[in-house]
Amino acid sequence: MPPAPALDIRGLTVRYGDAVAVDDLSLTIPRGQTVALLGPNGAGKSTTVNAVLGLLNPTAGEVEVLGRKPQDAVRAGSVGAMLQHGGLPTEARVGEVIDLVRRSFDRAGQTTAWPLEDLVATAGIDGLLGRPVDALSGGQRQRVLLALALVGAPPLLLLDEPTSAMDVEGRRAFWTTMRGLAARGHTVVFATHHLDEADAVADRVVVVAGGRVVADGTTAEVKAGVGGRTISFTAGPERRLDDVPAVTAVTRQGSTVTLATADADTTLRALLADGGLPDLEVRGATLEDAVISLIAARRQTSIGAPR
Repeated sequence: MPPAPALDIRGLTVRYGDAVAVDDLSLTIPRGQTVALLGPNGAGKSTTVNAVLGLLNPTAGEVEVLGRKPQDAVRAGSVGAMLQHGGLPTEARVGEVIDLVRRSFDRAGQTTAWPLEDLVATAGIDGLLGRPVDALSGGQRQRVLLALALVGAPPLLLLDEPTSAMDVEGRRAFWTTMRGLAARGHTVVFATHHLDEADAVADRVVVVAGGRVVADGTTAEVKAGVGGRTISFTAGPERRLDDVPAVTAVTRQGSTVTLATADADTTLRALLADGGLPDLEVRGATLEDAVISLIAARRQTSIGAPR
């Protein structure tokens, strides 16, 4: 019999009074995948993560984590989490906090704690064990929170905006770590607003809007689902672009003009007939383009839905 998926969500609904945070959301994630949860603020990503961690009781639906109820999987040490507003105890040193959490894995039913030397190297906190928690930078705090999430070598790792306080170098090092964990067989599920991270790292992208899944696939599949192309070139303010055929949007940044078009060939023929196109660039939809389009379509559907 095949092992249970890392995450199996069926018909999850979460309400806060009259507000619906998650609306009949279903999602299955096999073991070993790296999955990005994308969507605007208020889309339901963090609420879904909290339901997976057993931190709230859903209004309806079921959640299974590695074939168990969320609370049972967490108690067994099978889930590690970095939450968006995770905190660290003050007036303590990093090594003391790590040691405290590692000791908790000696209880009956818990997995064995990750060997300290490997944990320190994997999380990138070498040199920080003797440092006071209050003296950590934002990026260092995130690294320490990652180490705490990894203490039990959990099969499933949930990350909510994990690189929000990191600089470019820190983000790059962080995702190198995530690739290494995925190669070891860990399942990594992360919510982020950095779409470049999702494009570069995720095996699969799940776009959530209005509490529902509106797209699910590889980044290439999600981008391919959005029609149209973007044409960029250099032009002065005197060049008229009001009546160019098939254009759906026009933006100017200094001398750079960017046109969104539903038919690139038609648009290019009209532009070339009207003059040259210095610094021409034609590209398909980016992941950002696709996510924005999907969110806008979901909002239009919600506005038009009967109340």
